[in-house]
Amino acid sequence: MLPIVSVTGEAHAQGLIQGRALRAEIDHNVAVYFRRFEVEGRMSRQRVLERAATLWERLTAASPAYAAGVIGIAEGAGHDVLAIAALNARYELMYAQFTLLALHAESAVDGCTSFALTPPATADGHTLLGQNWDWIPDVKGAVVIERQPDGFARAAFTEAGVFGGKIGLNSHGLGLAINGLTSQDDDWSRPAAPFHVRCWQILGERNLDAAVARVTNGPRACSGNFVIARAGPGAEGGGAVALEASPMTTCRIAPDAGGRLVHTNHFFDPESAGIAETPNVQRFASLNRLNCLRSSLADRTGVTVDDLQTMLRDHTGYPYSVCRHPDPDDPSGDYRTVTSAIMDLDARAMWITDGPPCEGDYQWLTL
Repeated sequence: MLPIVSVTGEAHAQGLIQGRALRAEIDHNVAVYFRRFEVEGRMSRQRVLERAATLWERLTAASPAYAAGVIGIAEGAGHDVLAIAALNARYELMYAQFTLLALHAESAVDGCTSFALTPPATADGHTLLGQNWDWIPDVKGAVVIERQPDGFARAAFTEAGVFGGKIGLNSHGLGLAINGLTSQDDDWSRPAAPFHVRCWQILGERNLDAAVARVTNGPRACSGNFVIARAGPGAEGGGAVALEASPMTTCRIAPDAGGRLVHTNHFFDPESAGIAETPNVQRFASLNRLNCLRSSLADRTGVTVDDLQTMLRDHTGYPYSVCRHPDPDDPSGDYRTVTSAIMDLDARAMWITDGPPCEGDYQWLTL
């Protein structure tokens, strides 16, 4: 089961709690990431720390509160702040490097199948959101539950050492799922709020428009897809949208007429958007996962959480399936489903796994 860490108070205090509670997992993730930076990203520890120093300045400028949380984690876990900053900026460090390397030799970046279902598609008229998050098999994750005296709360999956969270929901019925994307415009050195800062900011918003603005406003260094949904109706507005964001443009994708939205790891129409995707020999896998989950949901109404758990265990096209597993014949395909998450935004509830959903039960959490 994933460790669950409960926090409250200001960001530094939250980070301190996380650092102390997850010290062993953070030690593990620091070792894993610096090894991966070297092997996959072809970056020495010194180069990573040099880039992390630049990104740390930008992170601090983008959100002093987030930076305070990172400092708290470093203090609580007994690590240098730049090592923890590298984990928090690992999206920019890794994905920009994937882009650079792919321009010279086709790489194999792949993973993550996300979805949103609005009331026309669900059994109880609730809005459901979630994903299989595919990444490095030995990364340690956790769920952080934040509760504040004013009633605000959020629950989010994160990698141990990364402040905030990237897959989660809050007490206003707003939730987030994500997909990694790459384009030839990606550049870690471009001044912008880092990816994980944006995720934390999105999950701090009360309504859909404000959450969308966290993606669309301001510069971006690297590409990514953000599936944002909010329970509705209400004065603050419900609905769902996928935002394909490159450094230069964003594309909005709405649910189909039946309230179903699925996204994986490629831009749907990059040419029309003026986006040059990087080469990727595993693009077929992203297409396969997209088509499999779309097929599972096609023409479906009355979808339940149990239905989604079954769909997210799908092994069609194994190992490059919705429930992803490493390919023993391809070292570059060393990825798997690290966690599977389903959120009921109306009930403020989450079901989540530690590892591929085919190998264990979902934990249930609620706000």
